[in-house]
Amino acid sequence: MNFIKGRIKIIDWYIISKYLGTFIYTLTLFVIIIVIFDLSEKLDDFLGNNLSFWQVISLYYAGSIPFYVNMLSPLINFIAVIFFTAKMADQTEIVPILSGGVSFNRFLLPYFISAFIIFSINLASNLYILPYTNQIKNSFENTYIKKNDPTSKTDIHMKLDEHTFIYMRSFDNKSKVGTQFSLDNFKGDVLTKKIVSDEIKWDSVKRSWKLTNYSVRDINGLKETMTAGAGKTKDTILDMRPDDFSAYDNVFENLSGKDLSDKIKKERIRGSGIMNDLLFERYKRYLQPLSAFVLTLIGVALSSRKVRGGVGLPLGIGILLSFAYIVFNQFAKMFSLKGGISPLIAVLVPTIIFGLLGYYLLRKAPK
Repeated sequence: MNFIKGRIKIIDWYIISKYLGTFIYTLTLFVIIIVIFDLSEKLDDFLGNNLSFWQVISLYYAGSIPFYVNMLSPLINFIAVIFFTAKMADQTEIVPILSGGVSFNRFLLPYFISAFIIFSINLASNLYILPYTNQIKNSFENTYIKKNDPTSKTDIHMKLDEHTFIYMRSFDNKSKVGTQFSLDNFKGDVLTKKIVSDEIKWDSVKRSWKLTNYSVRDINGLKETMTAGAGKTKDTILDMRPDDFSAYDNVFENLSGKDLSDKIKKERIRGSGIMNDLLFERYKRYLQPLSAFVLTLIGVALSSRKVRGGVGLPLGIGILLSFAYIVFNQFAKMFSLKGGISPLIAVLVPTIIFGLLGYYLLRKAPK
């Protein structure tokens, strides 16, 4: 504490309180507006499914509000910095600070302390909170909002490990049931076992799969053994889960850090074509919070000069640039998932480009 008190001055606490206060106030205001618009849009779905007020709050908004906060954080961060810094400049508060012998770099210290606080909260949220709140939100949306969307995936081929391959004609994500299932186990190029069943179903209690009307064929050179289970069921443990066959596009947001790492390891073996999605989700969780520093730098550099017209012009430019940053991120994501760009590059490029822009604006800012 003595170390902090010796380096953080009264003016620093003033800027930090202005920064975080404006950020929290603006973020709360935007989230309330979004919730109102979202409620008006989905009200028919809520009423059509006979959902109570408590169900809507606990099953949907408990998960969607953290999602909105995370989504809006870069935009609100930028607007907050520009708004209160431009107001300080308009009220001639910055000029006395710099004229008193404080360097511009030292003036930036409380801004980056505040940005570090926001960065830390966003990072912790990405790693430990959002995967679980997204499960609540996405489960609700898939059940009640997207109930008319396709829930099944067809013609599924997957490699479970170096020796095991499976095929399903279709898999329904609501009933957790697959049809026309087959499993081939190889030793080298030689088929050693083949399992065929009319139906395969996930048992969430036993956490295993149940085969119905199955047959098992064991092959040992020229010797073969056939086990028929016509009209019977058989429990079996396979290295796959219903989420591996999800027809929904929001399934990766639900994965915890450990589950995401495990899925990436399995995908390196399976090669089912979702590696870029998984890697993008992993890198996004760690690297996108860095936008707090980049947008803070741009915001201070843009709004620290006193201009005619007050805060209107800097605020307008800031909103334009923040939306450009968000759009840039979305384009980078699509190029990564559909265009073959490395997910790491796709996550880093917007931050690097806007970071260079911030550095250029900082060099041009009045000192």
